Amino acid sequence: MNTKGIILAGGSGTRLYPMTAVFSKQLQAVYDKPMIYYPLAILMLAGIKEILIISTPEDTPNYKKLLGDGSNWGIQLSYIVQKKPGGIAEAFIYGEEFIGKSQVCLILGDNIFYGKLDFLRNAIEQNQGGTIFGYPVNNPSAYGVVEFDADGNVLSIEEKPKSPKSKYAIPGLYVFSKDVIKLTKNIQRSPRGELEITDVQLEYNKRGKLKVELIGRGIAWLDTGTPESLMEASTFIHAIEKRQGHKIACLEEIALEMGFISLRKYIDTVNELPNCSYKEYCLSVVK
Repeated sequence: MNTKGIILAGGSGTRLYPMTAVFSKQLQAVYDKPMIYYPLAILMLAGIKEILIISTPEDTPNYKKLLGDGSNWGIQLSYIVQKKPGGIAEAFIYGEEFIGKSQVCLILGDNIFYGKLDFLRNAIEQNQGGTIFGYPVNNPSAYGVVEFDADGNVLSIEEKPKSPKSKYAIPGLYVFSKDVIKLTKNIQRSPRGELEITDVQLEYNKRGKLKVELIGRGIAWLDTGTPESLMEASTFIHAIEKRQGHKIACLEEIALEMGFISLRKYIDTVNELPNCSYKEYCLSVVK
């Protein structure tokens, strides 16, 4: 089944102010790359080549300038402007024409995953309705929490519960069938005027079509919504890259490894980059 990707890169970024006074959160640096490179890399590594980026009227031109149409990486990038934040689930309304009859993988632009992505590939291959992910955390009360049975069937979803029924938080990564558009149109906006992703998940669950895929040990999930977490993410990426000698979320390298572009296209693309350590790394890949 064809799967398309959506990156939600809107929002006001107030928690990162004044960093976000001029550029959006997802354009901030996480060590040596813009934040949006990381969710884009996740979708590419999952084999997704058609990707929609949803952002604000102010920031969409910046994303277009940074990423272009994706052809350098053998993918198709398109853009839609969201005039004001209306909830995560509103992305499916904006992306209705883009999604069409495909299933869709939505990732929030400030979520970073590091490690083997078998959990995501499995979800994409096996999804029969909706798939969310469970990541074990020490403080589940700070997140949306999923409770499930031995077969991965969802029993309950609670947003920041005082008494969590499990230790599994729900990251900002979701896989849904094409029915997500119809389901989203039928839910009511919350008191804060937003279409809540939790309500979409609950609608799938009512139909017995919501599964949870657990993210096991060895996978790092980093949320970069605060100055502290942004610094921690940068430190983490720096440490891994320095120790291993490989860049995380190098889109050119991923495109080559995934077979999205030829070696000739890779070399031509890299040669167009300005002289910098990023270019030096990309050249070293083919040496």
